[in-house]
Amino acid sequence: MSARFPGLRRVRAGCLLALTAAALAACQGTAPLRPAATPTRSIPPPGGAPVPAKPPVNVWAVPDAVPRVEPRSPYGNPPFYDVFGKRYTLLPKRTGYDERGVASWYGPGFYEEQTSTHEPYDMYAMTAAHKTLPLPCYVRVTNLQNGRSVVVRVNDRGPFVAHRIIDLSYTAAAKLGMLQKGTAMVEVRSIDPAAPAAPNPASPAAAALFIQTGAFADAANADRLLRKLRDNGYGDAFVRDDLVGGRRLYRVRIGPVKGVEDYDRITGALARIGVDDVHLALN
Repeated sequence: MSARFPGLRRVRAGCLLALTAAALAACQGTAPLRPAATPTRSIPPPGGAPVPAKPPVNVWAVPDAVPRVEPRSPYGNPPFYDVFGKRYTLLPKRTGYDERGVASWYGPGFYEEQTSTHEPYDMYAMTAAHKTLPLPCYVRVTNLQNGRSVVVRVNDRGPFVAHRIIDLSYTAAAKLGMLQKGTAMVEVRSIDPAAPAAPNPASPAAAALFIQTGAFADAANADRLLRKLRDNGYGDAFVRDDLVGGRRLYRVRIGPVKGVEDYDRITGALARIGVDDVHLALN
């Protein structure tokens, strides 16, 4: 059965979300799946998405989302789902997540559309979309290029483009200083609302960012990947030798990278030579 999963309206034209029987079974008792909506872009075009000329609220005065214990939403949480031929499996819990990558944002074109949790999208609230975190949940997002940090409530699915790891609301993107460029390299850390409030552990603006193409316990495997990268023109590839939990870990990295455009160009080229499990890493 081909259908559109609620809240995935931001997928491009012609893409119907095929849910397996197992995923459909997980949604029994919820509202029926609906046909595909009008196609739209899932990330802003180069140079940033259209920005409201006069926002009805002072986005700089909007406070961060306040983490609180919430029940798991009956909507938007199948065990797994498929988009563009790729399967996404939900993480088992809403805590313990920590990842770095590229953030995008979505705004006027999706205002008041239904999110994956069946809440209307409020571009002026501190919210976000994520592919695999259980909904709803709370995360701290830090712009690694300028050090700014915000807390948002994740209540939607996406983004499904390239190596984007989170899609932020207009207000969250504004507070992170990424509206005009449309994207930024970020760190995303989940927050446990049940745990005592802790000091902000957000990372400062990084002096250097790298693309990690692999991490190995065996140095020989790291050397093989390093040779492959250098044979394909990546003269700035290197192996970082770290001691983790008393054991050696050999991380193969490229960089530093200059920004999102550089990151996209390199990760796209790496995918064409079969290196597609990449991550953004701090120095």
